Amino acid sequence: MLLLYIIGIRVYILLIRIFSIFNPKARLFIKGRKNVYTQIAQRINPQDKHVWFHFASLGEFEQGRPVLEKLKALYPSKKIVVTFFSPSGYEIRKNYALADVFYLPIDSNKNAKRFIESINPEMAIFTKYEFWHFYFKVLKDRDIPLYVISGIFRDNQTFFKWYGGFYRNILKAVTYFFVQNEESENLLKSIGLNNVTINGDTRFDRVYENAQTPKQLHLIEKFIDGKPTLICGSTWPEDEKLLATLPAKYPDWKFIIAPHEIHSGHIESIEKQFPVGSLRFSVLSAQLEANNSQISNLKSQVLIIDNIGMLSALYQYGKVAYIGGGFGAGIHNTLEAAAFGLPVIFGPKYDKFQEAKDLITIGAAKSISSTEELIDAFNIFAGNQHATDLARAYVAGKKGATDQIISIITK
Repeated sequence: MLLLYIIGIRVYILLIRIFSIFNPKARLFIKGRKNVYTQIAQRINPQDKHVWFHFASLGEFEQGRPVLEKLKALYPSKKIVVTFFSPSGYEIRKNYALADVFYLPIDSNKNAKRFIESINPEMAIFTKYEFWHFYFKVLKDRDIPLYVISGIFRDNQTFFKWYGGFYRNILKAVTYFFVQNEESENLLKSIGLNNVTINGDTRFDRVYENAQTPKQLHLIEKFIDGKPTLICGSTWPEDEKLLATLPAKYPDWKFIIAPHEIHSGHIESIEKQFPVGSLRFSVLSAQLEANNSQISNLKSQVLIIDNIGMLSALYQYGKVAYIGGGFGAGIHNTLEAAAFGLPVIFGPKYDKFQEAKDLITIGAAKSISSTEELIDAFNIFAGNQHATDLARAYVAGKKGATDQIISIITK
């Protein structure tokens, strides 16, 4: 099985190299790892102890960020190394002030030994998932504590199949699991892993904190002009086709779309789909700078956010949220919106997200599959103060995982 694992990784890298010819993300994946050990040598003293946080991508970073920042606040002198597997995490957070940030070298026996020797970790913290055989083995062999935080497991994963012995052995390298729900705890215990505690999802701490002190976006305030607003976060083309039907039906509402991909082709396709007309945020920003705060076209009903990093603050200006991704691999972050008291609407693929199920159960979210269902959900949530209160209370009631984790890993 180890041989198949090694072959699988090599095939994956080969495919990434092929895709890198025409895919920018794949190109960054390869290019970013090209001189990673040189970067580490320039910035890291291997004699110093470090706390190593690994994140698959940006979403996992935001999930584990409360633990990282709490640890740094309690122990300011601790040196922290952050690694990412995906370019979508690394490229956005590579200049993160509290840590030295690198791409994670591809999992191999040689890379695992060299990387761990280079950063000299006193502990390693992985968020939610990504279980690498060689990295975990080297950590275990060197008695370096390894924690998985905000873990979530499902019975269809290989760990829990009769043929999953190799992958179960990877999990045995973990010192402690902090999981999100009872199902995950029971699954781990079913394969003899009792070093597990249910303590929830650290994202609740992150989004709750963000909602208490959000960044003010004065240009957004000008655009909204006091009107009720639907915030559409991390949308994909399948989402935008449905959303395009709403502005004409609700002329008294404003619509802000923050797509998941912001390349020019995608932005142009969004503009074509909205017959009421739309504006790009970059255009409004330019007008503000050029005209001394005299901004034209504020009567436009639709604003397209053509940059990265604003979404978590945008939700403070909304009444309802639509979360994209539910017609693809799965929905994006619903909690950022719920923390501000926004009831949320999303597509049908949400089964891997416990918070989405919870929000539906309490009446603060709806899953839709068609234009008609979208309109029905929007009508239910527009001006629904009860749903607003439920969403906000749900997030507030789930926070606290960070402190529990810190109390154990710092013993």
